[in-house]
Amino acid sequence: MTNQINGLGQGLDGLAIKNSQEKKDKKSLGQDEFMKLMVAQMNNQDPTKPLENAEFLSQLAQFGTVNGITELQKSFSTLANAMQSNQALQASTMVGRSVLVPTNTINLETGGIVEGAVDLTGSTGALNLIIKDSAGQVVKELNLGAHEEGQVSFKWDGLDDSGSAVSPGQYTITAEAAIDNTTEAMETMVMAKVDSVTLSGAAGPQLNLAGLGTIGIDKVKQIQ
Repeated sequence: MTNQINGLGQGLDGLAIKNSQEKKDKKSLGQDEFMKLMVAQMNNQDPTKPLENAEFLSQLAQFGTVNGITELQKSFSTLANAMQSNQALQASTMVGRSVLVPTNTINLETGGIVEGAVDLTGSTGALNLIIKDSAGQVVKELNLGAHEEGQVSFKWDGLDDSGSAVSPGQYTITAEAAIDNTTEAMETMVMAKVDSVTLSGAAGPQLNLAGLGTIGIDKVKQIQ
């Protein structure tokens, strides 16, 4: 019996060595290789010390978990690639169109009109928009009046408080609303033209906006 056991052990060792040589270029076992080793282990195990059911099931469970994670990672990778391609396609259709993006900077063109919106977080009886030039001087105050919570649109025709046209260029805007007897700053958004699109890999498609720089496609609130 001892010789038989030793023979079986040597056979198992030989099988392991052969398998190792054949798979030495691989970093991990595949499902087929794992199952072959499991069958070989069962066929060549010491008859006096059979592999216990619990240990056998544990090995299968470990392999199932690793294999499942690998397949899940492959699925996520495929999904991510598909989503990136879809985003790139969507971004390409935006070139030449205007998008609403969160910013406190506006780019006024000669004779142009600036459109945007304020994200109002609560009902207010007084919503005001303040426009300043590059020197920080107030050039225009727009009283948008009373509004319920939500998105409030606005337009600026490029005229200052005296009715004169201001110079084209960049201006900053701030929005203030009286909510529950407290004046609070609100988020502002501006319509800007998409000049081009940059595909930057992991960061996703980036929109190059006229006069406003670059912004991620995920920041777009509205498309015109």
